[in-house]
Amino acid sequence: MLKSIIAAAALSLAAGSALAQTKTEIVMQYPYPELFTETHKRIAEEFAKVHPEIKVTMRAPYESYEDATQKVLREAVTNQMPDVSFQGLNRIRVLVDKNIPAELGGYIAAEKDFDKQGFHQAMYDIGTAGGKVYALPFAISLPIVYVNLDLVKQAGGDVDNLPKSWDELIALAKKIKAIGNDTNGVTYAWDITGNWLWQAPVFARGGTMLNTDETKVAFDGPEGKFAINMIARLVNEGGMPNLDQPSMRAAFAAGKTGFHITSTSDLNKVTQMTGGKFALKTIPFPDVASPNGRLPAGGNVVLILAKDKAKRDAAWEAVKFWTGAKGAAIMAETTGYMPPNKVANDVYLKDFYVKNPNNYTAVGQLPLLTKWYAFPGDNGLKITDVIKDHLNSIVSGARAKEPEAVLADMTADVQKLLPKTTGTAR
Repeated sequence: MLKSIIAAAALSLAAGSALAQTKTEIVMQYPYPELFTETHKRIAEEFAKVHPEIKVTMRAPYESYEDATQKVLREAVTNQMPDVSFQGLNRIRVLVDKNIPAELGGYIAAEKDFDKQGFHQAMYDIGTAGGKVYALPFAISLPIVYVNLDLVKQAGGDVDNLPKSWDELIALAKKIKAIGNDTNGVTYAWDITGNWLWQAPVFARGGTMLNTDETKVAFDGPEGKFAINMIARLVNEGGMPNLDQPSMRAAFAAGKTGFHITSTSDLNKVTQMTGGKFALKTIPFPDVASPNGRLPAGGNVVLILAKDKAKRDAAWEAVKFWTGAKGAAIMAETTGYMPPNKVANDVYLKDFYVKNPNNYTAVGQLPLLTKWYAFPGDNGLKITDVIKDHLNSIVSGARAKEPEAVLADMTADVQKLLPKTTGTAR
């Protein structure tokens, strides 16, 4: 009997060892740890409960979307990429052009009743390049305005009738600045990744970055002139200080700024940082005036980079879970982003927006959503830096009095970096 027990135990240990050996490990990497570390930790814990056969290992996070893309481009050469990578919405194009991510069409087609899990065409459209799906959206953001209602009251503003236009916002910001005590009237996260808040005011007026075949700069028209002058007015009239994004966020959370314009993705962090020191409200991005006015969708998507089939299959299970109803709901609850998954919004978050109206501001702008534009060609990332440098010349005060001259120089510099051959808009 003892021999039988020992033999059974040995068989059990052998079976357990074999099971452990068949467990598939996938490596995952994501950007912005200050926003997403807790989010991915919680989703990974839930994923492990339903997929114990898949081990998810997290790499040290990317610092930013630019860092994420540059690292993957380098790692693709040395075959050291993670199996799953979260990238900025505007970085899909450059990775697809290098044939790096896996196409997801076959996986999507094989799923039964995928729409009932909250997946829909608009989700696929965001991650499409050249007519094929390479990514699923994980976290979606839009630009909004954060308002310190206490400072609005002190400046004589009406908290029940907050600004809807840039003219109104700048006029009230000027009054808030006049309060003194190192108070800022307004801050605008102009240097946010991928020129996002340069594109926003241009798109809001119905403009585009390039012409239809992507051969010529188009942001030098009336829409771009409005946008560049608006940014200059924030400096010249609103008294906007020259701060980086963390400093802007900290100043607002400390109760020193009247209006802070940035991504809805900051909402959870800003709310925690304010600690109830003042009444916080969010309002829509101003002056989406044209019938064709849109706002660029920010946030990130998830791509499968694994080459091994077993790892790809396991990665697909992870991608489904992260972007599915449960994962999307956790993402919304732990950040300020919006979930693109319908079931997450309709079921898991049914009461969330009632209790958290500041989170709903961006949701109300969803009909305005358009793609975050990515410039074509090998100089796409360089163009982003060029635009940022020109905007910096205004915000720093060096050329704040000549915004249209800055726009002309920016136009010429970007034009030089565009591909010489005719492109196709994406």
